[in-house]
Amino acid sequence: MLYIGIDLGTSAVKLLLMDSEGKIVNVVSREYPLYFPHPGWSEQNPEDWYAQTMEGIRELLQGADKTQVAGISFGGQMHGLVILDKDDNVIRPAILWNDGRTTEETDYLNNVIGKEKLSEYTANIAFAGFTAPKILWVKNREPENFEKIAKIMLPKDYIAYKLTGVHCTDVSDASGMLLFDVKNRRWSQEMCEICGIREDQLATCYESYEAVGTILPEIAEELGLKSDVKVAAGAGDNAAAAVGTGTVGDNMCNISLGTSGTIFISSGKFGVDKFNALHSFAHADGSYHLMGCMLSAASCNKWWMDEIIGTNDYAGEQKKIEKLGENHVYYLPYLMGERSPHNNPNARAVFIGMTMDTTRADMTQAVLEGVAFALRDSLEVAKSLGIDIKRTKICGGGAKSPLWKKIVANVLNLKVDVIESEEGPAMGGAMLAAVACGEYGSVEEIAAKVVKIVDTVEPDPELAAKYEARYAQFKEIYPTCKPLFEKLL
Repeated sequence: MLYIGIDLGTSAVKLLLMDSEGKIVNVVSREYPLYFPHPGWSEQNPEDWYAQTMEGIRELLQGADKTQVAGISFGGQMHGLVILDKDDNVIRPAILWNDGRTTEETDYLNNVIGKEKLSEYTANIAFAGFTAPKILWVKNREPENFEKIAKIMLPKDYIAYKLTGVHCTDVSDASGMLLFDVKNRRWSQEMCEICGIREDQLATCYESYEAVGTILPEIAEELGLKSDVKVAAGAGDNAAAAVGTGTVGDNMCNISLGTSGTIFISSGKFGVDKFNALHSFAHADGSYHLMGCMLSAASCNKWWMDEIIGTNDYAGEQKKIEKLGENHVYYLPYLMGERSPHNNPNARAVFIGMTMDTTRADMTQAVLEGVAFALRDSLEVAKSLGIDIKRTKICGGGAKSPLWKKIVANVLNLKVDVIESEEGPAMGGAMLAAVACGEYGSVEEIAAKVVKIVDTVEPDPELAAKYEARYAQFKEIYPTCKPLFEKLL
């Protein structure tokens, strides 16, 4: 049988066709516009997502035996607010995860409602990108639109609705809304009351690997598919990527070096750190996960290379780096503020430690090391909960750099496993579809079958010790600079 994984990203939808053995048959991508109607705002039209997804499925299935397609599922950009009226029409453009308009609403939730109550209700505190502050923003600034709301949905779930007619979401994506009781895997009545909404305005919540229904007859006819093709709930992009890298079960770890950076730790049991420095979410495998999310990771290196030193020879610049663990230059990677573990939108990027003999290579090295040190910050929070991580998978554009993988392995003192096929959330979506269709008995079973490790970067004890000393210095820089960040606004 064949399975379709749909990764609804911020700039494009990526679609993947996988067979029963986990072999990738085809991959296509379709772009759509991103709108910035005001500084700091970020929006998209859900209709664009659907149009490009349908075109993408047609392209994906060219030359394939469509009668073999058994299931469809998703990974998708998290936290976005999609609101529908009583006729299921989109009321206003979707407000995306990277939209910064909700500062006042986020402050209200954290400081008036209180972080302790939010953590009790949802296992998390408010971040500007989360969905609940966006709902409050619409309520406060667009009351006429707020009154029209019949359904509140997340981006990928709008596509699932268009395919099936079912208003659905999954536990992993719902966890990032600040409306979900993560520990008990259900909507939080307290948060609904705080936001002025009813639970019936929220979608029905499923486990990521559960089928929510089958495609509508008119969709089946339009795409040339059988009418019994199942659609599974899918997962938020990071949880779907974790499935795709085999980061399922207890105490498994995945690091993503994409535009943003994440350290994703799967856990068999629910847990929250006392400062809510990490996100505590339900996982797509039926358990839980902790996630540290930094807003600028590989984008720091892109900014340094493209905008500052003006080169696209990334590999050539890294070849000039010779002495790891001995750099006196440090870099704070907070180009867009920071989420985990500091939750400070006012944080800024900083170079410190330069002298007259500092070289261009030293500065490049500092950028790569700064991102790794910031990931270490989140790892330390996980360790404080008694979680013992020995190794991690790695994915994302930055993971294509052998040097950066070596730096990560030694800064975090972890074995870093490189997998054969790195297709991220789209692969995870296809795997979830296969589980929903009964091809595999569990997410763990398909991950064990499909995900293959092809290389491991081992930390060097001597170099890891040098980085231990460097990290001790790095972690003093942010608290020292924090009071200044507030004055730079």
